[in-house]
Amino acid sequence: MAHIFSPRSILLCVVFLFSTNVLAISAVLGIDLGTEYIKATLVKPGIPLEIVLTKDSRRKETSAVAFKPSQNAPKSGSYPERAYGSDAIALAARFPGDVYPNLKTLLGLPTDDSIVKEYAARHPDLQLEAHKTRGTVAFKSKATAKEEAWMVEELLAMELQSIQRNAEALAGSDNNVRSVVMTVPPFYTIEEKRAVEFAAELVGLKVLSLISDGLAVGLNYATSRTFPTVNEGGKPEYHMVFDMGAGSAKATVMKFQGRTVKDIGKFNKTVQEVQVMGSGWDRTLGGDALNYLIVDDMISKFVETSAAKKGSVAVESVQGHGRAMAKLLKDAERLRHVLSANVESGTSFEGLYDDIDFKYKLSRADFEKMAEGHAERVSATVQKALDIAELDIKQLDSIILHGGSSRTPFVQKELEKIAGSEKIRGNVNSDEAAVFGAAFRAAELSPSFRVKEIRISDGAFYPAGMKWTSPQDKPQQQRLWTERSLLGAAPKEVTFTNHEDFSVRFFQQVPSTEGTTVDKETKLLTTKNLTATVASLVEKGCSQTDIHFKVKLRLGVEDGEVEVDKATVECEAEVQEKEGSVMDGVKNLFGFGKNKDQQPLKDGEESTEEESSESASTTEPTETATTSSMESSTASTTTATSSTSTESPESSPIPKKKQLVVIPVSYTVEKVGVPALPKADLTKAKDRIKAFEASDRSRRLREEALNQLEGFTYKVRDLLDTESFVAASAPEERAKLEKKASEASDWLYDDGADASREELKSKLKGLKDLVSPIERRIEESQKMPELIKNLRNVLDQTTTFIDTIKGKIAEADAYMSSLSASTTSTSETSSTVTSAPSQEAGDFDGLEDEDTTTSTTTTAAVEDRGPEPPLYTLDDLKEITELSQSVINWLEEKLAEQEKLPKTADPVLLSKDLTEKTKKLEKAGMDLAMKSVRNFEKSKKKSSSTKKPSKTRSKKASTKTDSDASEPTVDSKGGENYIKFGQDGKGPTAEEIEEMIKQMSKEQKSNDEPRTKHDEL
Repeated sequence: MAHIFSPRSILLCVVFLFSTNVLAISAVLGIDLGTEYIKATLVKPGIPLEIVLTKDSRRKETSAVAFKPSQNAPKSGSYPERAYGSDAIALAARFPGDVYPNLKTLLGLPTDDSIVKEYAARHPDLQLEAHKTRGTVAFKSKATAKEEAWMVEELLAMELQSIQRNAEALAGSDNNVRSVVMTVPPFYTIEEKRAVEFAAELVGLKVLSLISDGLAVGLNYATSRTFPTVNEGGKPEYHMVFDMGAGSAKATVMKFQGRTVKDIGKFNKTVQEVQVMGSGWDRTLGGDALNYLIVDDMISKFVETSAAKKGSVAVESVQGHGRAMAKLLKDAERLRHVLSANVESGTSFEGLYDDIDFKYKLSRADFEKMAEGHAERVSATVQKALDIAELDIKQLDSIILHGGSSRTPFVQKELEKIAGSEKIRGNVNSDEAAVFGAAFRAAELSPSFRVKEIRISDGAFYPAGMKWTSPQDKPQQQRLWTERSLLGAAPKEVTFTNHEDFSVRFFQQVPSTEGTTVDKETKLLTTKNLTATVASLVEKGCSQTDIHFKVKLRLGVEDGEVEVDKATVECEAEVQEKEGSVMDGVKNLFGFGKNKDQQPLKDGEESTEEESSESASTTEPTETATTSSMESSTASTTTATSSTSTESPESSPIPKKKQLVVIPVSYTVEKVGVPALPKADLTKAKDRIKAFEASDRSRRLREEALNQLEGFTYKVRDLLDTESFVAASAPEERAKLEKKASEASDWLYDDGADASREELKSKLKGLKDLVSPIERRIEESQKMPELIKNLRNVLDQTTTFIDTIKGKIAEADAYMSSLSASTTSTSETSSTVTSAPSQEAGDFDGLEDEDTTTSTTTTAAVEDRGPEPPLYTLDDLKEITELSQSVINWLEEKLAEQEKLPKTADPVLLSKDLTEKTKKLEKAGMDLAMKSVRNFEKSKKKSSSTKKPSKTRSKKASTKTDSDASEPTVDSKGGENYIKFGQDGKGPTAEEIEEMIKQMSKEQKSNDEPRTKHDEL
């Protein structure tokens, strides 16, 4: 029966098809979310792994966003101007309370966390507060005083939106970038990872996966290398990625190896594997911490100056001054970078605090002395990673450096002390290796791309487990994963003794500032029908002690969260065996039954078939006990018992067997921890970011209109001095234009500074309306001579063509008239010729070819066919003749009108009209050519269809009329016309038409040649 699909099903299929195609061609983005810098790499068809540049053409964007307060209060529905990256940092000295740098360190943390408190102390002008729902960090902005506090995730979302906009500009206007893979540090907890995903969600980005910084670098390292194959005797390589950026230091130990696996069919393939073995970190050891060392030294030396002592300046006063701290932080970072390549550097400040100037100098030796405690923390980070990986430093093949702060001289010296200088490698791009690894991972997860197969395994980095209450109301706890556990590994099966609905809380063990660990809950599993499912099993005969509730759990490969694969209740119960099916009966009939049915008969036993036939012949509607005894476990009873005892089927007990009964259990999984935003608040947050973006777009469009108007006023000044413009314009036009341009220029620097986009566009339109007619005159005067020349050439060609065809038609008509008169006289002469009487027929009569009698007039006609017949008739030429004449009349009329007008008047003979007339004539000629081609093809098909083979020759077959001989044919190759044109749906070119006419003429000429006659062989 044919399937009938409803319209809804068809519509869903179409939507699925188109959505799949859209997904397949979409671009993907890899983002390295650093503390100080954000880098992005785009992957799209035709653009493999290309860095997304900022609007200033930089390869990395400073991780900062700023709100630039407007001079006047913002209008309703509008927001202040936003700045990103280096533009935002440049505003820190002027607006320290509205510049938000290094937000990555605050994600997912409560306001009472020590890291948040340190951030607030370093940025005293920022109004940091706890979010009313989530309890995480939020900022109150002075530039948006009427708005609620901005969550740190909202501010990060704005930075991601800026990156997305730059990526779409690189990808092209028709491409939307929605899918991303982002790097996160290994110490990020579940809450911090959720905060990153939440920020991406606010601006419509879909996070395909999160990847740890070290693994991203390792993945980029593996893309251009091949490692030993372990199942062929090779030993894996162990490498450590030491990544020290602005906010933290991380050391990740990874195992690199190749493995031969089964491919499609009988083939094998070798894939590369990168597996995280262990990771260590220091959350506060980074470039910012080193910058703060310099800042503290600057402040201590500043307060010791004589000017500061006179003003009784205290350290706390400077630290609490937002503008002073912004200046100090900016120069401290610059000094640190300079000291990486120089032994000494300095800076100066004008009016640092209370209009007091300050000069500062620092040597590399003094800086390294200040950072001695930080150097020791480098070795602790490396050793922690080795301990978790259970490896020794000697087992490492290399230490790969990544991150800007890893280039600090004392950091490299410390690493050389630990592992030796020969193991320190700089063979990856220390700034971009992570973002390239993230982009490679995004391309791997996208269905649009096929990349080198590299199987990665990220680490859990934190122990994790679960808590629940036993049936005896005792709290239970179990650790399921350790720091070395891998994400996406085989699921773990956990068995519970609970038989009633209950809840399981999953947690992550995170170290606290006091040195202990804290169990932070991440998810809540709640059963829905466990009690009812257990009751149904009890009814089936299961005992309470045999019933087990089992759950399969794994860590998700995308974000490391707990995932529930399956939840079931199972037990072993006795169930009745099913009676033999129809198929079993057929198998038994042909001797393919079960083994117990195929037992040979013992001595003294009779055939079952005989017993069955005997019992079937009786009148009792019962079966012999032989069949039942064969199905039971007592099939080997004596012959006497089996042959004499007969029972009914109802009295025979059906055997039972042990069978595992598995029933799925319904459950729910909820995220716990930091409260999620209610749906209404989430929609409000998204709408607020969209409104901010719309306000920025409106501002950009207004600025474009302002720049266009300002630029056009300068253009008008230049035009008024141009010779061609003066020649094509009247004095009153130039005076009016000059006056209006001057008024617009004055208005721009007065009331126009705050004018709307519509007002600016209106002013620009008024100026263009005066300039455009004059520019059009100049343009027409420049184009007209060439276009008139082209049109005259086409007219001359058309006239020549028409005259030629008319001449051929007249010549053919004259020839046909003379031929008609000649044919009449020939027929009169041939009618007097009579053939001789036939002789008596012989045996071989009729085998020779018939003699053909031709008059001298006919022979002459064959030798002289006359002129070639024309391809067109007078009717065919009528349309093009009339068109040509009308164009000639129109051109002469317009030229006469144009000559009477001055140069300052608008022309009556326009370039578009000349172009249109030229194209119209060319099209008419093309249509006429195509008409002859179609007529020729039609006559060719007609002649080939009416042509029939003949077995014997006759007079009619050996001679042709003139009309038949004049029909040209086109040679064929493989049954197709040799000359082809218009294959792409367009008309033939002039070269194709010329080639076709040559071919037709050539064939016609060959047909006109007299054929040699063979009367005998």
